[in-house]
Amino acid sequence: MGGRDGATIAETAGRLARVNPAEAAAALIIDEALRGGVVDIVVAPGQRSAPLAVAAATAAADGACHLHVRVDERSAGYLAVGLARATGAPVAVICTSGTAVTNLLPAVAEADASDLPLVLLTADRPAELLGVGANQTIDQTGVFGSRVRMAVGLEAPQWRDGVARYWRSAVCQAINAATDAVAPGPVHLNVALREPLLGGDTAADVTQDDADQVGLTGRPAGLPWTVDARLVSVASLSLDSLLDQLDLRPRPLRGVVVVGDLPAGEPYPSEATLLAETLNWPLLCEPSGNAHDGGTVVSHGPVLCAIGAFLEQHRPELVVTVGRVGLSRGVNALIASADLHIAVDPRPARTPLDPQRTAAVVVAAVPAPADSCRAPDDWTEAWLRADDLAEEAIAEVLADAPFSGVAVARAVWAAADLTGLLLAAASWPVRFLDSYAPVRVDVPWVVGNRGVSGIDGLVSTAWGAAAGHQRAPSPWDEAMAALSETGPTQIGGPGLALLGDLATLHDVNGLLAPEVEPRPDLTYVVIDNDGGGIFSSVAAGQHAYSQHFERVFGTPTGRDIGAYAEAAGVTALRVGAVDELAAVLGQATTGAGVQMVVCRVAERTAEKALLERLREAVAARLGATG
Repeated sequence: MGGRDGATIAETAGRLARVNPAEAAAALIIDEALRGGVVDIVVAPGQRSAPLAVAAATAAADGACHLHVRVDERSAGYLAVGLARATGAPVAVICTSGTAVTNLLPAVAEADASDLPLVLLTADRPAELLGVGANQTIDQTGVFGSRVRMAVGLEAPQWRDGVARYWRSAVCQAINAATDAVAPGPVHLNVALREPLLGGDTAADVTQDDADQVGLTGRPAGLPWTVDARLVSVASLSLDSLLDQLDLRPRPLRGVVVVGDLPAGEPYPSEATLLAETLNWPLLCEPSGNAHDGGTVVSHGPVLCAIGAFLEQHRPELVVTVGRVGLSRGVNALIASADLHIAVDPRPARTPLDPQRTAAVVVAAVPAPADSCRAPDDWTEAWLRADDLAEEAIAEVLADAPFSGVAVARAVWAAADLTGLLLAAASWPVRFLDSYAPVRVDVPWVVGNRGVSGIDGLVSTAWGAAAGHQRAPSPWDEAMAALSETGPTQIGGPGLALLGDLATLHDVNGLLAPEVEPRPDLTYVVIDNDGGGIFSSVAAGQHAYSQHFERVFGTPTGRDIGAYAEAAGVTALRVGAVDELAAVLGQATTGAGVQMVVCRVAERTAEKALLERLREAVAARLGATG
């Protein structure tokens, strides 16, 4: 799977020449996509896209790919995001024309910001039906703007010399752009299709030149039409050489490494851990940074850095940020307070990953450690001692507090399987993990839609990520492992997804999967505080706005979220205490399928008070010990 051999869709030139041009083009487009590394195809049903959907279904029936069908284009797009995030392979998405295409935009925005290789195959009307008020027609050319790496409008298929090479070459170029070594990301092929879409007669005399006979059958041995052999190697500079360029003498000694969101399968987490451990610097890692197992990891960094007195006493001379940082205001303040900021951005030279605009230099790889920058022992010891004290204070407060989102996040973190996958949703869930999850020796793989950090599409993203993580390695996985020796290449353990109630409602259609599709082992854990709890902790939560707060920010729905899951055929459990949740999560094993655990936590005002109590308790504990 993930490549083509002699048993392709395009078995012979003669066979394709006997079908109508729309079906022939669709068959070649899907065949070339599979040759280019596509393993998963997500389809949303529609009439104009029928040839593409049939070709995809045929390929899946032949065992050439995995087919996923969703009735909602937005959910379909985010399912593809999850699959691409977990597998690293390009994922194709097929939809019909009109507003169906625009419903892919949120997922495209996330894929763009996260450098995920989505291949969008959108069906369109032929040129003669555009601009005349034809049904279900909009201007689809360039609809995704700058958010795609490449956008191509394919002419409506018709038999002519060279047309098979045109179809294959266009698909191959798009996939090469989607999987580019420097700037991967979504691509858009807008495929005009003229009736007859399925069936009907072809032209009476179909002729192709000799070269196009190869175009119809494809390259031998299942190769793509054009292999892009351009490789990019990014060498890691030593920290000393970077500091020499900045003319910094004496060397800064008190450093901090901050790891943000990073793509899967890259060496950055281990390199960041090595840098921190070698130089005796504390390491603060956001959940999807996946550098949680180092000896200098500080698990409650956002809580500590939000305490002004602590930050003043532990202000670093140098901070190295790796990946997309900025989840916590406290850590943002830490970065801004440093004398020098070096940002590591593995992406190409476009908008740098520097939300504070403080970076003196941006590099593509984690700097190699330099002995001249090793911190004195008491530097990191002070951080780790404060982290231990913070954990003690947090545990004590939660021991007699109402059931809360913080307690749910900690329970999920404790239950996550070492070989499993944990999706941390935007808003409170990922921040609860970032601030309150304690150190673990054996940590799961954490993912999230941190590119744009929206709460939409998370049910589908989690489903796709779990499905990709738990599947046997494809040829794409094996090829990537041979090149990099990094990233998940074995069948993964059970998946967990930590969501808020509004995020769950936002993408409840993501649970509507056909019964014939295999289910991943995935448990959705929903923090249900009946509304937008995070707004209580920002400006909107101030007393001056209390008159309108519930209606336009709190937005309570008063609904039983578990009932939505049950309506979609997903088992739902409801818990009201942390011990109940721990018991349920302890039973979530391989083969359990998809289930949802709804955690009815204390009301949002109580949650706000708890967060303040936690901050005060940590501050007091630090003050009490000097």
